[in-house]
Amino acid sequence: MSAEVQRQAEVVRETRETRVEVRLRLDGAGETKVSVQDEFLRHMVETLSRYSGADLEMSAKGDLAHHLVEDVAITLGRAYRQALGEGPVKRIASATVPMDEALVQVTVDLIDRPYAHLEVPDIMYEHFLRSFAMELRATLHTMVVRGKDDHHIVEATFKALGLALKDAMSPSHSSLSTKSGVVWGAAR
Repeated sequence: MSAEVQRQAEVVRETRETRVEVRLRLDGAGETKVSVQDEFLRHMVETLSRYSGADLEMSAKGDLAHHLVEDVAITLGRAYRQALGEGPVKRIASATVPMDEALVQVTVDLIDRPYAHLEVPDIMYEHFLRSFAMELRATLHTMVVRGKDDHHIVEATFKALGLALKDAMSPSHSSLSTKSGVVWGAAR
């Protein structure tokens, strides 16, 4: 990748319920500076950033945990998508991560066809991952191979997602597709 190309984004989402600000640099060192009211959410966002190799600055405030988790996921997904830009990337990747008794596999396809099939034992973080995938416009599958502790399963999922994203976001010489590319234009 050319030294001049900076894969980064700044995204702000403000609603009546939340305000989320994200600065993201994909080709970083996984450094984070995250300020959010929910400590587990902070931990998961930092984990995703660190394992994906992206530098992240984020501040988020909200009225309810549900609104905060959802809007952080939406804003973060949009930031990753914007930072990716239009250059070709590896696109498809999987990662399997153990965490104590838990073992989780995550597979992503960074294609403009959002879909999520998720095995996550916490409805809030299932919602996070679905919202993230929709804004990233990616296909996302998670599978719990084994595990009993919900915390370990969720954390292993975020680690595996980060590793899969890091691999899938790797610059490539050409697009991996039988369609070559999609060109959007005006209807005739």
